[in-house]
Amino acid sequence: MSEIRTRFAPSPTGSLHIGSLRTALYAYAFAKSQKGKFILRIEDTDRTRFVPGATEKLCEMLKKFGIKWDEGPEVGGPYAPYIQSERAKLGIYEKYAEKLVAEGHAYYCFCPSETKEQIKKRHEKKLIQLRDQNCCHLSEEEIRRKIDSGEKPAIRLKIPENEEVSYYDFILKKEISWNTKDIDEVMLLKSDGFPTYHLAVVVDDALMEISHITRGHDWLPSTPVHLLLFKYLGFKLPQIGHLTDILDPSGGKLSKRKGSVSCEEFLAEGYLPEAILNFIMLLGWAPKDNRELFTLQEFVENFQKGSLQISNPVFNRKKLDWFNGYYIRQKTDQELFVLIKSYLSSPSGLPREVPTYVGTKWGSSYPLNEDFIEKIIPLVKDRMVKLTDFETLVAPILSSPNLSNLSNLANLSDLKKEYIEKAIKVLKEISDWKLEEINEKLTTLIKGNNWKIGDFYMSLRIAICGCKITPPINETIEILGKKETLSRLQKVIQVHTFEV
Repeated sequence: MSEIRTRFAPSPTGSLHIGSLRTALYAYAFAKSQKGKFILRIEDTDRTRFVPGATEKLCEMLKKFGIKWDEGPEVGGPYAPYIQSERAKLGIYEKYAEKLVAEGHAYYCFCPSETKEQIKKRHEKKLIQLRDQNCCHLSEEEIRRKIDSGEKPAIRLKIPENEEVSYYDFILKKEISWNTKDIDEVMLLKSDGFPTYHLAVVVDDALMEISHITRGHDWLPSTPVHLLLFKYLGFKLPQIGHLTDILDPSGGKLSKRKGSVSCEEFLAEGYLPEAILNFIMLLGWAPKDNRELFTLQEFVENFQKGSLQISNPVFNRKKLDWFNGYYIRQKTDQELFVLIKSYLSSPSGLPREVPTYVGTKWGSSYPLNEDFIEKIIPLVKDRMVKLTDFETLVAPILSSPNLSNLSNLANLSDLKKEYIEKAIKVLKEISDWKLEEINEKLTTLIKGNNWKIGDFYMSLRIAICGCKITPPINETIEILGKKETLSRLQKVIQVHTFEV
């Protein structure tokens, strides 16, 4: 069997879409599971949509998820360059476009370029490019006269009459066909010399010896055009497979107007790369043993044992949260410390290497510094779902209770003056402010007064943190220190009017 060669060919028009990451992941796993090569190619010939810096960000994002390419930008390879705008300057695409014209499979087109809105409307109305008018029937003399007068032609594909075009989709596992009457006479080479997606992708897949093409289902309508180009240019046809669409829980495809869709946005929300990757592994691929947890290497090793699905998966945010919480708990406290510190230090919320975070968002009297972060992580780690949760979970510790809002708490009768006063007395006597000593003194106090443990600690939570749900309260007391703890308890006694 010849070498398996797959590719991921994004356009640098913005951030990496979560669905595009899945496409890259599946292409990578398909190749690597069979000792093949994974190629990264940047398709940037649509200069109107090109975003400066997007290529570098795409490369950075793939590396963040552990997806490394064997050939492509930064690493080179035998088919360099791997950026289409650079290949266009070498005349690669123009040569094949002219070959198609010379052999009667394409023609020079002098018509004004369509805007994206016009193309979109035509496609919505399912109108194909007219084949029997204008440029398609220009004589050689008319073409030469137009060119000599300064008109720069584009090159458009010529579609044969009433033929069937088909291929076998190795993912969908079925034959798919079209009649040529339903195929658009697409542009192949624009008048500025840049190729369109259709020509460039076919030429590059052939020249780079891509054996298997995996791409999103939304590219299926382009497939018949590509099949004709492979045939007319005499290229060997790769195996082609179309992945499922990822659906939004509320219906329809996952889209930006319904929430986050880019990898960058998910990272900014506090999701870990390994959690995102594990989650999307299962959005279209299923192992035979129903296993859910995979590292990237384990996924590659098991890829051929599972199967790509043909039913559209739903993007279940709760399941992503479950994965993320799991991977947070697998981190050592020190690993999580580094992640949280970097996250809090970045104005955008995106993890990056930074110095110590200074200041807090809550304006509290308790400093949020490295020492505090390191101490508090063990208390909140099991309750964290995302990195962003750290801020929410530690806010009650950082901020002294807003005493004016204590009355807004439900069941405020839980706040007992006797509990607070006696706790203050006991805590004042502790000279060695350690958790073991705090536990012992408060346990003795509860037993000596025959109090209910839950009632006592509920009062303590409300008095110290201003809320009923906090990190473990005795551990919190230890971290806050004797002075801060007593100060908060005494303020409650001074300000709050207790129920009799």
